[in-house]
Amino acid sequence: MRVQICAVGRLRAGPERALIDDYLTRFDRTGRALALGPASVLEVEDKKGGGMAAEAPLLERAIPNGALVCTLDERGKVMSSPEFADLLARWRDGGRSDVAFVIGGADGIDPALRARADASLSFGQMVWPHMLVRVMLAEQLYRAASILAGSPYHRV
Repeated sequence: MRVQICAVGRLRAGPERALIDDYLTRFDRTGRALALGPASVLEVEDKKGGGMAAEAPLLERAIPNGALVCTLDERGKVMSSPEFADLLARWRDGGRSDVAFVIGGADGIDPALRARADASLSFGQMVWPHMLVRVMLAEQLYRAASILAGSPYHRV
């Protein structure tokens, strides 16, 4: 199952980019034998500053046709890392070939795009900068693949 992270904003070189690249490389390596991956990041940017409404069509175009859509949103479901691993495995085992994780900009995700999502995930009730959400998602993808592979990376 291919993983696409569709995110608003361009991430420049720096510590966040290095972490994302590292975790996604680890995910690709660990996930390959599990039919998970590859993972990629597709960034969109509304240069006119139209907020959620202008970002929504850009994000829609970034989502692969037929992909399961999971938004990252403070109103989404909070789950443990093993629960997230199980969710990825269910999607994969259910025959999904693509999943798109959607991360909005500073104002969040347009309500119409949120309503169209198949799932919504939250990293807690706090609001996180969208650049850090990318890092946390990349790490959780790697952690999920590690859990499914029986690797000792995840400790209870």
